[in-house]
Amino acid sequence: MSPKKRYTNLDHMSSGNSLHDLLRWQSERRKNPKDLSLSIEQAPSKETSRLFANRTEASITWIGHSTFLIQMNGLNMITDPVWASRMPIMKRLTKPGIKLNELPEIDAVLISHGHYDHLDFATIRRLKGKPTYFVPAGLGRAFKRRGYKKVVEGEWYDSFLLDDLTFTFVPAQHWTKRTLTDTNTSHWGGWIIESREHSVYFVGDTGYFRGFKEIAARFTIDTVLMPIGAYEPDWFMKVDHINPEDAVKAFLELNGKTFIPMHYGAYHLADDTGPEAIERLDAEWNRQQLNASQLRKLLIGETHWL
Repeated sequence: MSPKKRYTNLDHMSSGNSLHDLLRWQSERRKNPKDLSLSIEQAPSKETSRLFANRTEASITWIGHSTFLIQMNGLNMITDPVWASRMPIMKRLTKPGIKLNELPEIDAVLISHGHYDHLDFATIRRLKGKPTYFVPAGLGRAFKRRGYKKVVEGEWYDSFLLDDLTFTFVPAQHWTKRTLTDTNTSHWGGWIIESREHSVYFVGDTGYFRGFKEIAARFTIDTVLMPIGAYEPDWFMKVDHINPEDAVKAFLELNGKTFIPMHYGAYHLADDTGPEAIERLDAEWNRQQLNASQLRKLLIGETHWL
């Protein structure tokens, strides 16, 4: 049997963290516990009925973490669908913004990479509809052996058409692993969804990297769904997770019109908390005197109508 392909980042960038580094981080975490009682708020009212029936308007609804319901051109799309109440070793801190059974039928599922907080097959089994699964190269086999047939694998900058939408898989700086032996045997990245009227860039999970400038040179981007959490301690997380200040830097390099933050508040993945991430994002936005209307901080379950 030939060895499985192992994927790498641009410039072969890697965190290089060792077991010693991991133990050092865990020791630091125990000495400096964070208050997890403050969490990101749920939207006071949710538009589930309107979303369920919608086939004409474009919308983005934050379910929580990296999960969004995106509606464009009459299609219902889900990014990194995770409704799990816990990951293998941690409990979810915030409930998903919309119940799974309140979703409309899904036409497309977009997966950024295989980490458990981004890919939950128990959730996928419960999605309504018969979606097409757009996944990174190397991850298709995990879907196909579970019986899913409408699976499309993408290498970086591969584009695919579904009805009148174009889906392009673009680089991110990260890594992936689901078992003891499959480290980086599938790829990671973000997805750009383009219609004639609008473009949405789901960044996925990433550190800050030169790829943002490269992506900006190739695409016109309207709405950026940008991660801002899981960045502390900086010495351990910097390569793989972007902090709020660098997220703003990346947004400016992308020349986007609207910044919607994600990947914060749902799980205690690192030493930062959701409220801390938002506080730093606001501080950087104000420091650079950026247009307040371009920053759209959604509550969990809140819908942004495009």
